[in-house]
Amino acid sequence: MPSYKAPLRDMRFLMNEVFDYPKHYANLPGGEEATPDLVDAILEEAAKYCEQVLAPLNQPGDEEGCHFNNGEVTTPKGFKEAYEQYVAGGWQGLNYPAEFGGQGLPMSMGLFRSEMMGTANWSFTMYPGLSIGCINTIMLHGDEGQKATFLPPLVEGRWTGTMCLTEPQCGTDLGQVKTRAEPQPDGSYKLTGTKIFISAGEHDLAENIIHIVLARLPDAPAGTRGISLFIVPKFIANADGTTGDRNTVAAGSIEHKMGIRASATCVINFDEATGYLIGPPNKGLECMFTFMNTARIGTAIQGVAHAEQSYQGSLPYAKERRSMRALSGKKEPEQVADALIHHGDVRRMLLTQKAVAEGGRAMVYFAAQYADNMAVGITNGDKETYDYWDDKLGFLTPILKGCLTELGLEAANLGMQVFGGHGYIKEHGMEQIARDARISTLYEGTTGIQALDLLGRKVLLTTKGKAVRDFTADIAKFCRDHVGNKQMRPFIWELTKIATQWNYLTVRIMLQARKDREFVGTASYDFLMYSGYATLAFFWAKMAAVAFEKLEKGGNDEPAFYQAKIQTAEFYFERLLPRTKSHAETMLKPTKSLMQLNADHFNFE
Repeated sequence: MPSYKAPLRDMRFLMNEVFDYPKHYANLPGGEEATPDLVDAILEEAAKYCEQVLAPLNQPGDEEGCHFNNGEVTTPKGFKEAYEQYVAGGWQGLNYPAEFGGQGLPMSMGLFRSEMMGTANWSFTMYPGLSIGCINTIMLHGDEGQKATFLPPLVEGRWTGTMCLTEPQCGTDLGQVKTRAEPQPDGSYKLTGTKIFISAGEHDLAENIIHIVLARLPDAPAGTRGISLFIVPKFIANADGTTGDRNTVAAGSIEHKMGIRASATCVINFDEATGYLIGPPNKGLECMFTFMNTARIGTAIQGVAHAEQSYQGSLPYAKERRSMRALSGKKEPEQVADALIHHGDVRRMLLTQKAVAEGGRAMVYFAAQYADNMAVGITNGDKETYDYWDDKLGFLTPILKGCLTELGLEAANLGMQVFGGHGYIKEHGMEQIARDARISTLYEGTTGIQALDLLGRKVLLTTKGKAVRDFTADIAKFCRDHVGNKQMRPFIWELTKIATQWNYLTVRIMLQARKDREFVGTASYDFLMYSGYATLAFFWAKMAAVAFEKLEKGGNDEPAFYQAKIQTAEFYFERLLPRTKSHAETMLKPTKSLMQLNADHFNFE
């Protein structure tokens, strides 16, 4: 299995030189605690935990998997001890308010922690990772009693959380949810139903599991308008943070999966289980989006994590493995053959992995600043601030989740390809990365669902194209600011064309969709991927601009580091950004070729 080394140099480059996190934190209410020295110390300690504790458990955890016995789940060897260290280190409460037992640091600090943890061991990271959305949902929508009861143990990490959305009959179409919630005289509810694909739904790591559950009240209207949200604990929660009687919640089974095998994905049965309404009746889906958007950003990190992990595995192999001679002549004449890294096609694969990992990291770290501002609104009860930043983050969320997971999966597959036949063998660990990465494009909404959310809801329905106009206005400003820099002109020219075309494509789709409702569905995937490549181009141009400046004036790293950034940006603009041309052409094609084939004629027996 590839050994994991936290990419602290790249993380610090983004935080300190590209996005100026020290200034960002200083301007946040309460952010003055996140001093550069403290942030650096936290990153160092997180790196040690991930490198020394989590990474060594990744391959053994995959081989062992989880054990299911009569409703109880046992995690692989070493996971429980690793989780105890996680709780003892205060990692879960890193970015939550002190009033609930957290350390009160900005939300982005949790994202940086999650990236390192996820790259080291994604299966393990899912257990505390699901708690993040649970905490955020209760913090935003729970009443004071619910916050006082559930948040302190969740923030501490003694309890974990889940999200219970889908059911056997409905998948993503949550309007078909059938789980019932019957009101009780004491104000609680009795929930009955079955939920599937519940990550971390049952395990032996924490003393209690808090399920956030979608269900219907007896008088609920049909469809998504009739869904409410409930807190359902595994053990009844006492007000003092202790656990009471076992609730009638049980795991019916765990799934036997292609990847992330050390993460328990459960069928959860609710048999008149005691639950508590959170948020207004019949507004559960709106409240749940707090959880879902949190999870989608977390899944975007998975795309970055698996690109990084695969790159860390394939790069040393490409330097050590020798095969044939370079086409331009011997590079290592004293060796029997040249290393793989001297071959052009291998460099294509390595640079693609590097461009995805580092460019995707930049996208996530940019979005993390939006999340910090949004969290300030939550903490201060300032709905206007929350809504403003939630809208801005909401536009980026499907791009982050949809595009970065697709590219992360591509990068994981490229890692196997660099290894050749050895990449298919389990002992090298590269095939596990690809298996683990595969789920990222499926859960929290498939790529197709993200595409419909981006184009249909965020761009066309909600903002009438304003979301694209606003984001490309930021790109245009960046281009104007750097057009006088001769070194940046190749990037600026391409980026200006992309920003203009992005708006043009949006308007074309908007006009065409008025004539043909199917057009949104047939164009959405290509629109999403186009948006992803365009966004990546923006951030690679940002990194290149900083690198040019640091080479001229001096920076925090050696010149070779900045030169590598510029050269990777050149690769991205020349070799990956042209993919937008295909997506641009395809998204504007008429729906006929996709929709004309009769459903009965897809095959003939």
